[in-house]
Amino acid sequence: MKTGPDQTNSSEIVFLLEGLHCPNCAAAIEKAVEGLNGVIGSSLDPVSAKLFVKVQEGQHGEDLVEPIRAIVERIEPGVSVSSDPGLSRDIFSPAVRSAIKGFFIRIAPGVALWIAAILLPLPPMAQKILFFAAYLLSGWGVLLRAAKNTLKGRVFDEYFLMSLATLGAFAIGEYSEAVAVMIFFRTGEALEEVAVARARGSIMSLVDIMPDTANLLRDDGTSRQVPSRSVKPGDHIMIKPGERIPLDGEVAEGLSSIDTSSITGESMPRDAAPGDPVLAGFLNHTGTLDVRVTKPFSLSAASRILKAIEDSRSQKARSERFVTSFSRYYTPAVVFLAAAIAVIPPLAGKGTFDDWIYRALVFLVVSCPCALLLSIPLGVFAGIGAASRRGILIKGGDVLERLNRVGTVLFDKTGTLTSGSFQVTGIFPSPGQTRESLLRLAAIAEQNSNHPLALAVKKAWDGRPLPPVTAGTTEFPGLGVITEDPGGRILAGNHRFMEQNNIKAPASGSSGTAVHIALGGDHAGFIVVADTLKPDAFRAIKDIRALGVEKIFLLSGDRDAPTGEISKTLGLDGFFSGLLPEEKKARLESIIGRSPRNGNLLFVGDGLNDAPAITRADVGVSMGKVASDVSIENADVVILNDEPSKLAEAIRISKRTRTIVWQNIALALGTKVAVLSLGALGIATLWEAVFADVGVALLAVLNSSRALSVKKQAVTDQAHP
Repeated sequence: MKTGPDQTNSSEIVFLLEGLHCPNCAAAIEKAVEGLNGVIGSSLDPVSAKLFVKVQEGQHGEDLVEPIRAIVERIEPGVSVSSDPGLSRDIFSPAVRSAIKGFFIRIAPGVALWIAAILLPLPPMAQKILFFAAYLLSGWGVLLRAAKNTLKGRVFDEYFLMSLATLGAFAIGEYSEAVAVMIFFRTGEALEEVAVARARGSIMSLVDIMPDTANLLRDDGTSRQVPSRSVKPGDHIMIKPGERIPLDGEVAEGLSSIDTSSITGESMPRDAAPGDPVLAGFLNHTGTLDVRVTKPFSLSAASRILKAIEDSRSQKARSERFVTSFSRYYTPAVVFLAAAIAVIPPLAGKGTFDDWIYRALVFLVVSCPCALLLSIPLGVFAGIGAASRRGILIKGGDVLERLNRVGTVLFDKTGTLTSGSFQVTGIFPSPGQTRESLLRLAAIAEQNSNHPLALAVKKAWDGRPLPPVTAGTTEFPGLGVITEDPGGRILAGNHRFMEQNNIKAPASGSSGTAVHIALGGDHAGFIVVADTLKPDAFRAIKDIRALGVEKIFLLSGDRDAPTGEISKTLGLDGFFSGLLPEEKKARLESIIGRSPRNGNLLFVGDGLNDAPAITRADVGVSMGKVASDVSIENADVVILNDEPSKLAEAIRISKRTRTIVWQNIALALGTKVAVLSLGALGIATLWEAVFADVGVALLAVLNSSRALSVKKQAVTDQAHP
């Protein structure tokens, strides 16, 4: 994207170019739009057909629609321009349908005439007429397009090259080959457009997770169907069995089993009960739910996924930028070289003009860089789409590339590697008490408290019956509670609380938080409450190391003991505890200075306090399910279901996508260089040249589509071995 001298007061406008499939045209449109008044820069993605235009503050999209339409009509007639940033649901656009229709109306009859000219015993003149008719039927659109583009100053495109090559073949008497080249070029072009449309359709199928309508509940209990975009936070909607949830919300009434796979990537259904949060895109299985909407349609989980996929394509990967720049010099250079091949050797007495012109024609056919211009952005887009299917949002091709080169990973602790909720991890009764009796005393003391430690104790008691507290409970903030029970006074609190009440309590010696219990003035034991590791934490660390990450550290605002214990348990390379948000960022910057050579530093966090570090890291990752809006907004990657093992999947997808992209580069350049060399030596024919152009482009597009397919990794090492 071009950058102007001042982008401090700028905004971005998105246009949809329906029916755009030509990568060369996309590059030309992008360059032309950058020349419009008020435009700072532009980026056009031929895969998503999105034109991202950065404009000066105060410039409106409506002012640019007509100028952009004029540019598009001049460069690629028939493509519609819309200022609606929504994704197109029309997989087979008018351009694709036109290509398929044209194949049957013009190319197929042309093939029939070509075969007849070859096989029928005809006089030479009649044979030439059939060849010429076949050529016009199959190639008239190409010739007309080349003429129009040449008059508009666009000389070195695929239509000009193909027209020049085939007309040149006619001029030297290679009638059959000229027709064959045009037929196979047009056939390959149609197949290529269909292949791109199918690949795009696989990605855009994500649109289907967003229901257009919702069943809005009235005050009298009845419902009416309304557009999802019109529903406001606080409204209640009804979700019937088999329906997708259209907006984010919270279950108000009803019980059901819901499928979360479209958003989180998890195939295991989970139960939904009153108070449980649900996200747009979840599929309701069994019961009817009354859902209170918490976010508008534009901010729902499904909308954020689709917006991230769209926006990601405006950030071009370096491989894409390289190919776009490369093609601007590559095609003209090959054309001038072809002219030199056609003229210089025969003038030097090294052969006939017919022989060297034929070799030059091979050069012209091969030179079109469509395979690179189309297949590389498609590969990147497919990789981002594959990640989104697994519940991972990757915000751009450049992020996908940086993920491929991660050398150091820093994890936040609470809510990232741990569950972020307290659980009872140890029960240590004093003599005369049992584990069960001690837990019961703690549950009695804490049954009226909403402190996080009290909630953990009550959860461990698991709702079993308790005697009601009749005499009352007194809570001492920061210390504990005293409950008057018929069996005696019960104290539950920290070590200092015991000392203040003259009760001797031993040191717990645990990294967790100890809740001491006393009954009738005597110490009854203590219960350890701690934040626990997520089930897939061990697998996450193992998989990340297996992918080549050299160093993994833990950064936490928690105390030294619990942070160190988790670091040791997971086998990390080190930890830093007691860090404030700005200290996390400073520590991260110090590690960047000594991270492995050429390796990017990745930070994973979830809270508002992690936002500075997420923003500063080479790759910032946010746990989307529990993260603050600020950390999600500033993250390069968002893991929707909060599983740290998804980080390894993101890196794996990045590496796979990079492999596919470089396979395409090697395939396209390797084939072209080989055929160019053979053509210069007079070995390759126009048949090989057509394959090096259209055939390789089609193979590269199909290869790029493989990035959409990501096999789910086997779930292993869920617990510490």
